Amino acid sequence: MLTEFIASQAVRILDSTSYLGAAFLMALESMIFPVPSEAVMPFVGFQVADGKWDLGLAMLATSAGSLVGSLASYAMGYYGGRPFVLAVGRYLLLNVHDLEMTERFFNERRGSITLFIARFIPVVRHLISIPAGLGRMPILPFIALTVTGATLWNGFLLYCGMLLREHWTVVQHYSHQIDIGVVALLLAGIAWYVWSRRARLGAH
Repeated sequence: MLTEFIASQAVRILDSTSYLGAAFLMALESMIFPVPSEAVMPFVGFQVADGKWDLGLAMLATSAGSLVGSLASYAMGYYGGRPFVLAVGRYLLLNVHDLEMTERFFNERRGSITLFIARFIPVVRHLISIPAGLGRMPILPFIALTVTGATLWNGFLLYCGMLLREHWTVVQHYSHQIDIGVVALLLAGIAWYVWSRRARLGAH
């Protein structure tokens, strides 16, 4: 069953890498690597619900990872500028359209609160540290808002994972239906990606 397989593999990876592995994955999530927090933090919640991990240490590790990744992206923008970001990003599957959208979001809503809000918006939260660096945002407010926003978001997903684990028998009961939904979402995502790539190539 696909759902159970994904869950078992995710838990196995976290079992073997512990807090450091979770921090590393969340660092990648906060950079331009395609590692969504939604695919990491719920399974961290599984570890906490199973009594394998301490809640406080799990939050500390994942928030630290988010900060490290965000600081790396901030430094790319601050010291390298947009040409450097684009040059490096093409090897890390950076979507230029998404970066431009994030830059507009940041520039049109000037103010530190933008960085905090961005932590809860899909796509934007992966890239928001880059325009913050490009715009020479002061480092201390950047760190404070990044840690606050990332911790709230990570905590929400971790809590969702804990709830899911507590009701895992229900999930298993409906696993076939969930598998169909997961496959449908994957196929829809692939179709959207192919269509968007062709549309962009056609525009050029």
